[in-house]
Amino acid sequence: MGFRKIYDLYNWDDTINRLSSISDTDVLTALEKTTKRTAFDFLALISPNASKYLEKMACMSQQITQRRFGKTIQMYIPMYLSNMCQNICTYCGFSFENKIDRLTLNEEQILKEVEVIKSFGYDHILLVTGEVNKKVSVEYFEKVILLLKNYFSHISIEVQPLQKEEYERLIAAGLNSVLVYQETYHEEHYKLYHLKGKKTNFNFRLDTPDRLGNAGIYKIGIGALLGLENWRVDSFFVALHLDYLEKMYWKTKFSISFPRLRPAVGCQQPAHPISDKDLVQLICAYRLLNENIEISLSSRENPYFRDNVFKLGITHMSAGSKTDPGGYALKAHALEQFEVSDDRTPQQVANAIKSGGYEVVWKDWDRSLITQ
Repeated sequence: MGFRKIYDLYNWDDTINRLSSISDTDVLTALEKTTKRTAFDFLALISPNASKYLEKMACMSQQITQRRFGKTIQMYIPMYLSNMCQNICTYCGFSFENKIDRLTLNEEQILKEVEVIKSFGYDHILLVTGEVNKKVSVEYFEKVILLLKNYFSHISIEVQPLQKEEYERLIAAGLNSVLVYQETYHEEHYKLYHLKGKKTNFNFRLDTPDRLGNAGIYKIGIGALLGLENWRVDSFFVALHLDYLEKMYWKTKFSISFPRLRPAVGCQQPAHPISDKDLVQLICAYRLLNENIEISLSSRENPYFRDNVFKLGITHMSAGSKTDPGGYALKAHALEQFEVSDDRTPQQVANAIKSGGYEVVWKDWDRSLITQ
């Protein structure tokens, strides 16, 4: 059953009602707690009533992050291998119904992309594709990972959910991390955003982190796409999922991301937008919930926001990102998954981080030390 047995204990509408009833006392109790905070403490910290305590939350989050991770930011970059996709999703530029140029990179094209990415200084790469099983298969992923493990110390993927045995195969090839977002934990409304393809299977996606944990993956990244549904409720379910996974797969590391819905070809506007202030509250609440969790902030966010927020709990940032296959070297102008908001070069972002008194880390030393 996996996480599903936990998921079924909670109701979406009941959670909304609980959020509206959270008092100042509830928030202060969560803030002042000296033992490990629970998902219900987290719910108090993301409640509307907690926004008045944001300055205190931010201060605590910054202190906890510096104590655990130091004043460092780990840099990573996505490389899109393919924009082919069999799914129809209302929020994604790769949606099958978008009849625009599609491209899957071959080995020669991948190496050209790698040459540019390595010139930026990156040693941590995230491989991204649309969800299509035949053209972009496990065999394809395996070949790419074997090709790239001589260039990067840490390889992550964000692709279609796979079976446990397939993950084991990719781990043996050199895969370190997998990111898999549920998009929304609202099971009924999930159907409204996923109209065709294997991604319509809510439970198969929900069980993916369990298959990863059982396969022995080094790190799992989870999250929800902010803008589809009530961000507070979705984030509460992410917190529940994280708590479950950490208890079940204690040898595995975990990360959280906050992808906000961005403009893309043929895509919907956010039905439930989250403000910058709300996102800061969410970041700080996650850090107060879990001092060990890695927290990523992507180039979906604008430069001003990123330059002012990374000190409050962020551990990982991307820069110079392209969301189309061949975007770094080929300039093929293929279909993008979404528009980035921070289009600065990696060096410009690194300089901004350094100006804030933080060190930029290009290599994943933690993984390197463990595997020596």
